[in-house]
Amino acid sequence: MAKKIKLNFPQLLFVIGTRVALGAGVALLASRRLSDKARRKAGTTLAVIGAVSTIPAARLAMIGRRSLMQRAAAVLR
Repeated sequence: MAKKIKLNFPQLLFVIGTRVALGAGVALLASRRLSDKARRKAGTTLAVIGAVSTIPAARLAMIGRRSLMQRAAAVLR
């Protein structure tokens, strides 16, 4: 069963952006389109930004999940 998470639009864009940065960084590191130096710099930078920004994105998701549960509990009272 999928868990529902309540996020507003800017929060959702932030979470999506972290995944995009991480994915793009890993893709650049795996590709051969750019020179080795440029590819390594861009790929590493994007991967690190995506990985580091995952922590606040996960916190947003946990807050969204908690607030949804609190609202559901309030309805059941």
